[in-house]
Amino acid sequence: VQLVESGGGKVQAGGSLTLSCAASSLTHSINEMAWYRQVPGQQRELVASISNGGSAKYADAIKGRFTISRDDAKRTVSLQMNSLKPEDTAVYYCYAEAFLEFHRYEYWGEGTQVTVSL
Repeated sequence: VQLVESGGGKVQAGGSLTLSCAASSLTHSINEMAWYRQVPGQQRELVASISNGGSAKYADAIKGRFTISRDDAKRTVSLQMNSLKPEDTAVYYCYAEAFLEFHRYEYWGEGTQVTVSL
């Protein structure tokens, strides 16, 4: 397993959770890291991404509520989720784009469930 996620769980609306993803087993040079989410029966969607230069992008649905960050020394990426809403309920997946000798690789975590109740 190349990407290991943690931090999912159940929370009431308005609460907070922090997701973490460790890519410590990857030996490649990591470029972009991101969080996606997927609801059963729907396509996986991008939540937030962060470049190796620290530039972050967010989906409109979570702007102002979620913050993505990365620690390149620890090879981790985190997603701080505040003011959670029931519609944020999904399986959240960590993603990493990496390069090794000019070859591009994509890695996915196994997913962690986030459930937000009223």
